[in-house]
This record gives sequence, structure tokens and C-alpha cells, in this order.
Amino acid sequence: MSHKRLWAWMTLMAVAAIILAACGAQQQAQPTAAPQPTAAPQPTAEPAPTTPPAAQKGGKLTILYWQAVTTLNPHLATGTKDFDGATVILEPLARYNEKDELVPFLAAEIPTVENGGVAPDGTSVTWKIKPGLKWSDGTDFTVDDVIFTWQYCADPATACTTKASFDPIANIEKIDDTTLKITWKEPTAAPYISFVGPQGMILQKKQFENCIGAAASTSAECQAANLAPIGTNAWKLREFRPGDTVIYERNPFFRDADKVFFDEVEIKGGGDATSAARAVCETGEVDFAWNLQIPKAVLEPILASGKCDAIAGGSFGVERIVVNFSNPDPALGDKRSEPDQPHPFLTDPAVRRAISLAIDRKAIDDQLYGPTGEPTCNVLVVPASVNSPNTKCDRNVEEAKRILEEAGWKLNGSVREKNGVKLIVTFQTSINTLRQSSQAIIKSNLAEIGIQVNVKAIDAAVFFSGDPGNPDTLNKFYADLQMYTNGPSSTDPQQYLQGWTCAERASSANQWNGNNDGRYCNPEYDALFEQLKVELDPARRAELAIKMNDLLVNDGAIIPLINRRTPNAKLKNLEGPTFNTFDSSIWNIATWRRVP
Repeated sequence: MSHKRLWAWMTLMAVAAIILAACGAQQQAQPTAAPQPTAAPQPTAEPAPTTPPAAQKGGKLTILYWQAVTTLNPHLATGTKDFDGATVILEPLARYNEKDELVPFLAAEIPTVENGGVAPDGTSVTWKIKPGLKWSDGTDFTVDDVIFTWQYCADPATACTTKASFDPIANIEKIDDTTLKITWKEPTAAPYISFVGPQGMILQKKQFENCIGAAASTSAECQAANLAPIGTNAWKLREFRPGDTVIYERNPFFRDADKVFFDEVEIKGGGDATSAARAVCETGEVDFAWNLQIPKAVLEPILASGKCDAIAGGSFGVERIVVNFSNPDPALGDKRSEPDQPHPFLTDPAVRRAISLAIDRKAIDDQLYGPTGEPTCNVLVVPASVNSPNTKCDRNVEEAKRILEEAGWKLNGSVREKNGVKLIVTFQTSINTLRQSSQAIIKSNLAEIGIQVNVKAIDAAVFFSGDPGNPDTLNKFYADLQMYTNGPSSTDPQQYLQGWTCAERASSANQWNGNNDGRYCNPEYDALFEQLKVELDPARRAELAIKMNDLLVNDGAIIPLINRRTPNAKLKNLEGPTFNTFDSSIWNIATWRRVP
């Protein structure tokens, strides 16, 4: 049996065990017919309970993230761990579930054309929010808070990393205290692009109203708010040590407070994915561990220990190499990695193409990912309708050498050179055993074609932080190549694909929070994006998305490696966690509970 089939079999067996256990409990709870006496009645023992005792409500839910949380303002976040840290406190109008369906959170219902919420011509969407909602400080949640969140992120000086979610909005009209109408700048086939999912969480106007613009990341008042937002979800902040631990306590004003199982939630950060997996699956010290990005040889026996269930499905995102089109040379000082400073050799398409051809994706998959990933040539793989059939990325070392030779890059010893410029790259990523192993394979691959690679590993809490003052963030990108994973947060790819437009290039002007960390800029790509924004036909939108993916891949803006199916893990007695392709792994955390 192949590793992938074994993984699938193990996962199905785990799920089947849970289902059978649940069915058994239900069968025990059903009344049975009284026995018919055949003689004089005999004394009988006290009947056994027909249902197991319920788990005692309360206690602490303990979660491990090997990438530690550094901010709780999702609109200034760059890493998943920060969006998830905010998810325990803040909420959007709706979220995607494990079936890729929208589920109302602060909204009373999902607006559709059928219920009158979505304009048939794509010009507007009307949301109704649940009545009686409260912030954790006891004040009323209102439509004004939703409108404010748009205004906060619409200001370029705020430098929201989620700005793409709000760019399409022309205006938001307050119809009444529980109804708002969003009018789009242009008709759109993506009515759920705003206020949905991890990038749509809503801030309290009262707390953040002085934080629009540059103050968002500079004033002491706003810095404090970023680290302790007031929210509407089931818990509120008790203690936060950025880069280490977040502790949350019950929000007494949560709309379903009586249904919340846990009194306290703790997200502990740091360490590594392997120790996090063992803390759930072997020692049972914690309830849930996120993102078990661990080499298959280490992961498989941990998951087989019997104390945990692996949670996987859909796509965890695409592990990719980002190419820096700007120059990261420290000698440039304040102009380092700015978009107007072209890279000395990665702006040459021959070099980018050769790098992609030299990389052995199959070796990375076979040796490291196994059943938790598969090689891909595409950066956009979900939903299936936009997974391009056109791209090719088979390894071809000789072709890579030929391309470099023809472009004038000649071997000088073991390294290629042209006009005094040597092909020596710094390749950075976060500290993670699997990623460092991937770096080693890629370093060896590129050495075969005359490119020298110096690898760099950065603490994940730093690499994925949005700290504009730290030189080692992925947004600053003070290297030539960098590797990480992300994916779309919506079934419609518009917001995701905006991240490679010229306007999204990260720079000092936007506090390094632009989503285009590679500083790629191609007018052809931007023109396709402008078409996508106004196209209403779903089939045509899929065609445009595929063209944009193909352009990114073929132009070497991005080098996709692995479509990850990385699992999370939970204790067997924790009920509620699901996999999720388009939203947070803890999207429904308010419903999690412990079972006997």
C-alpha cells in the first residue's frame, strides 16, 4: 500500500471510529422493549445507565501554534497565526465551513439573489445583522462598526494587509440599526468579498476610531488596541505576551454564552511542529495542535500513537518560492528592496525559468511531504474550477543549463556569472524542519545549474509578523528568494489574485504591508485583473483566473512547489474542529467541546 493510500486509510479509519462511537452512544440511549416474563418475576439488579455521563463544562482549551501570535488586529496581520489569534475574539459577518459553504456569524442570514440580499445586476449586497449583539465591554454592536471597519482599511495610510477585501466598496449605507447596503464601485460576481472570513473581521469603532491612517501602527493608543481588541466572539482577552502566549476568558456578553463549553482558551506559541504534534498525540498535554508541517517519516508514527485524530482535507495552501524583483542589497540603505530598485539578475526571465526547471518537486514530495502534499505547478489550486491544466513544471536540468548559457550566464568555477554579476542567492524561510530540509534539496538542485544558494532560517513568529521595524519579515523580503504557504480565503479568487498587482507591492510607503512581497509588476497581469473585477459570468471568471495563474507561473513571479494537505491534530475527546480550505482552522471554535 502506498504512503498516500495508507494516510487516506488511517484518516478514514479515524473518522469511522468516531462515527461508530457516536452511533454506539446513540444506540445505547434508545429505549428497549421490556422483556416478556416466562415465570414468576425475579429480582433484578439496578439497570445500568443508558448514556455515558456528559463531560463537565468549563476548564481550559489548550492550543499549540509553533508560529507564535504577535498581533491581534487581523487587518495588520500577515501570518495565519495572527489571523487565528484574532479569531478567538473578533468575528466577520460570515465564515466558510468545511464544506466551503458560507455560514452566518454576525449576520442574520447569507444574502442571496433569491432572498433579495444580492442585486441581480451585481451592483450591491445588503446584509442584515443579528439583533441584540454586544461587544465584550457590554456596548452595542451596530452597523456603524461595520462601516467604520471599511473606512479604517480604505485609508491607504492605515496600511491594512486586508485592503483588497475593501477596495471594491464604493459606499456603505446604513439602512437601519441592523441593516447595511454595500454598493460596489463596479458590478461584481463576488458579493462576499468584504466582511467574510479571516480578512473580514470587524473592529469596534469606539476603540479604533482614532486609529485610521498612520496612527494605526504608530500611536501608543492604537498599538495598545492592536494587542487587545474588544470583540464579539465567545472569549475576550485576559493576557497577551506577543511571540509567546495568548490567554482568553469568557465573554459574558456573547450572544450564545450559555452554549460555550470552555471557560478559558490558551494559544501557546513557539517551539516546533514536531513537539506540538507529540504534545497532542503522544502525551495528551494539549487539546489541539495546528499545522503539523513535519517530514512524513516523523509524522506518521506520531499520528499512529492512538491518542489523537488527524484533521485534514481540502487544501492547506501552496508551498511556493517567491522571487524578489527588487534589490535586497544592504548597501542601498533605505532603498533596500524598494520596488523602484530592480534586482540585478532575478529580473532576467531566463534565470527565473532556469530555477523553476532545476527544482526537484518530486523529491521534495516523496522524501518530505508524502501523504501530506503533492507537487503542483499552480499557485491557484482551489476551487477545482480554477486549477489550471496548462502549466508544466517537470524537472529538466539540461534545459535549465541551456537557457542560462543562451542568456549569457557562463560558468566561472562552480557559479555562473555575467557582466561581473554572480548567480549567488540568499534563500530564506521560517524555522521548520521540513522547510529546512526543502531548502537543502533546492540548494543542491540549483548548484547543479551553477547557482549558489545561501540559506537563511528565521523564527516563524518574526518571519510571519507584520512588524514594519523588523528586517526579517517576509514583507520586507531582504533576500532573493523566500518560501512559505498561503492560499485564497474565499471560493472566489479575486481578492487572492489582487496580491500580485503592481499597486499591492510592499514598500516603506505602505508600512511593508502590501500583499505583493515579491514586488512583481506586469501590466498584462494588471489588465487581466481589471477584467476579472467586472466579469459577472462564472465560467469566464474561471478562465481569467486560470490565465492569471498561468502568467504568474510562466513568468516566474512565483515558483509553486507543493499543494499541501497538512493536518492539524486534536485529542480524541475534543469535538468540533474541522479542516477548512478557505477559512481559519479554528473558524468554529465557539462550538468546540470536550466529550467523555
